[in-house]
Amino acid sequence: MSKTHADLMEAFAGESQANRKYLAFAAQAEKEGCSQAAKLFRAAAEAETIHALAHFRSAKEVKSTAENLQAAIAGETHECTVMYPAMIEDAKNEEEKAIAKYFEMVCKVEGIHAELYKDAAKDPKADGEDYYICPVCGYIHKGKYEGKCPVCGADGSKFYTVK
Repeated sequence: MSKTHADLMEAFAGESQANRKYLAFAAQAEKEGCSQAAKLFRAAAEAETIHALAHFRSAKEVKSTAENLQAAIAGETHECTVMYPAMIEDAKNEEEKAIAKYFEMVCKVEGIHAELYKDAAKDPKADGEDYYICPVCGYIHKGKYEGKCPVCGADGSKFYTVK
């Protein structure tokens, strides 16, 4: 990997994190009644997304949908088989029981994400149902979901869709 490619990927990671951080800051500002600050945080988050996507494209990391699905499968599989299990152990060793439990939940969800990507990779052009997301744990369900989230137990009526 060239230094420039490494720099683009580092910049992508930094801009991506800034986007998420600023959205968290915007939510907090809204809770505190600071609507103008919330607007600024959301605007900056959007600007950081523009930067992140440009860096990612410049690094030639956006490929065909088939290749992108394989990359997503690899990433989600790594998270649920390597990354989160190690983090769960670290949290347990440090007696951070709530964080260990949280990481276990996220680990399970990442495995589900990998399976959804594997399913999509079978026929990337297939039409299908909308995806519904649990607002608590990030579980994704293909099609409308009723009942309790199978991962965290949240009410399925609170799931939202992304098209």
